[in-house]
Amino acid sequence: MSFRIWLSRPHMGGEERDLVGEVFDSNFVAPVGPMLNRFEEEFAAYLGEGVRCAAVSSGTAALHLALRLKGVERGSAVWTTSMTFAGGAFPLIYQGAEPTFFDLSSNSWTMDPDLLEEELEKAAKAGTLPKAVVPTDLYGQSVDLDRFEAACTRHGVALILDSAESAGAEYNGRKAGTGGDASILSFNGNKIITTSGGGMLVSRDHDLIDRAKFLATQAREPEPHYEHLTYGYNYRLSNVSAAIGVGQLHVLDARVARRREINARYRAALGTVDGITFMPEPNWSHSTCWLTAVAFDPERCGADREAIRLTLLEHEIEARPLWKPMHMQKLFEGTRYVGRGLDEQLFAQGLCLPSGSDMTDEEQDEVIGIIRDTLG
Repeated sequence: MSFRIWLSRPHMGGEERDLVGEVFDSNFVAPVGPMLNRFEEEFAAYLGEGVRCAAVSSGTAALHLALRLKGVERGSAVWTTSMTFAGGAFPLIYQGAEPTFFDLSSNSWTMDPDLLEEELEKAAKAGTLPKAVVPTDLYGQSVDLDRFEAACTRHGVALILDSAESAGAEYNGRKAGTGGDASILSFNGNKIITTSGGGMLVSRDHDLIDRAKFLATQAREPEPHYEHLTYGYNYRLSNVSAAIGVGQLHVLDARVARRREINARYRAALGTVDGITFMPEPNWSHSTCWLTAVAFDPERCGADREAIRLTLLEHEIEARPLWKPMHMQKLFEGTRYVGRGLDEQLFAQGLCLPSGSDMTDEEQDEVIGIIRDTLG
């Protein structure tokens, strides 16, 4: 259906049209070109910490490249967040990896570092350490990065940060996307900024980025003919999409500020209602609040998540359940799961509320009013 109030729709800043016009005027509409280089360089400068970037067709493509470049292959053990978008898990299948899915921490609703540290210690003693750990920054909030980096470094395990949902977020002042051996970002149409579809692989390992660009451009060797010593992918972002990305990057901080404001208004209006719990924001986090995630305990607040979602739907307002954990998906039936079931509870009770940066206060007040009325 067509919504009046969307969950999170693209929000252009105005500069994007002019930048795309530059690309058309130059006739550089091939996949790789000057605007693509500019997008990568400006994003790397925004992130800081000496990183380099490879812009690709999606966050999923970026993760696939990162896994391959860190040596994940058929039979490799990879530990990752269970509550995540499917695109954050499918690349494990592409590489033939064997996933273990981890629960969330109650103080951040991101992958639990306590569970990770405990399992790494056990695996080290048993000689069964994973090849890589891939925690997800959920709904615009970074994982507890220091602890993940320390644990993986201590055991010699590759750390790949799935920051697809968190462009613009910070962890103790560090930008999301700068951690671990590599990080990935997404610019899908519903993300906080978009290139219509696209992603970014980020790393302080410049050789890894060079290799990623090579593999993402069909692994063509530097010969006048088409010479291939390994297989690659058609994963590079187009020069046209990169122009949109440059314009979007210039408004990223403003988009973060607006979504945090929307999140604060939801908390002020609904945070005191018994049975409503907002995604916590630890003191080390500066979340983008890409989506405002809320859990509704029906026994305490008087209505369940689905009743609220359907009532909003009747008013042409889009809301969406939290991600269904991967260990609950039939595709991953029988896969090892480490946790206490917090992610299962949050899936049953959780709802993402409309959070688009172009949503007006009046539209948000309508959403809040409908929720309050549904709760009685």
